[in-house]
Amino acid sequence: MSGLALGLALGSAFLHAFWNLVLAGTRDIQAATAVALGVGLLAFAPVAALTWRAEPQVWPYLAVTSLLQLTYFAFLTAAYARADLSFVYPIARGGAPVLVLVASVVLLGTGTSAAQVLGVLLIAGGVLLVRGIGGHTGTVDLLLALAVAVCIASYTLVDKYGIRYASPVVYQELSMIVPTVAFLALTLRRRGVPAVRNAVRPITAAAGLATFGAYVLVLAALARAPAASVAAVRETSVVIATALAAPVLRERVGMPRVVGAVLVVAGVALLGA
Repeated sequence: MSGLALGLALGSAFLHAFWNLVLAGTRDIQAATAVALGVGLLAFAPVAALTWRAEPQVWPYLAVTSLLQLTYFAFLTAAYARADLSFVYPIARGGAPVLVLVASVVLLGTGTSAAQVLGVLLIAGGVLLVRGIGGHTGTVDLLLALAVAVCIASYTLVDKYGIRYASPVVYQELSMIVPTVAFLALTLRRRGVPAVRNAVRPITAAAGLATFGAYVLVLAALARAPAASVAAVRETSVVIATALAAPVLRERVGMPRVVGAVLVVAGVALLGA
């Protein structure tokens, strides 16, 4: 991985941790997410227009990734409404690179190494510590976090190929039009106009900019490095988010959960080696 690709992936990690902390800490996560997505879509529209490059081959990829992004935000908001960020985030982010690796081996015929096998074992151990040895968190919470991981792995693989046919900002903008409009419509129906209006705040707008900015950086990194390596580096956001969950969100983040998050990141790093 080049230095530029590494910097892009690390920048994405910080932005990703930031917007997840913001949204997880709001009173109405669904309304805040709808506002954040709307702000991001509108803010990046002029940038997309100025950097426009979209070849005809990109549209099938955009159709698939749009559906995956909508599903991702639906599962993510449901997970944060039920469980702590310090539980959901490490499992969702750590599980995704494992699934990317498995899909690459099974579907694309890529080989695997001893380091990658060790990485999977470290991630499994980290997830066990994050959940708690006795399984203190509910099964539904775990399934939601894993569903988020499946979405992340799926759109990462799709976007690795789709980004060849559009510039990063344009690809992100086009892929988020349908999810943003659909999520906003669903939120208005469920929560009502007052809830969405109350969620319009500067910090929510900042989360929206970070949401789009984080994935634009990922797309730019994917255009310069393998998907597994990019997915690995950006998962440093797991430690960032877990460490900040206690002071920012007042979550009870014990040492086992912190150690679990570190193991997840170490495992992800081995996957991208």
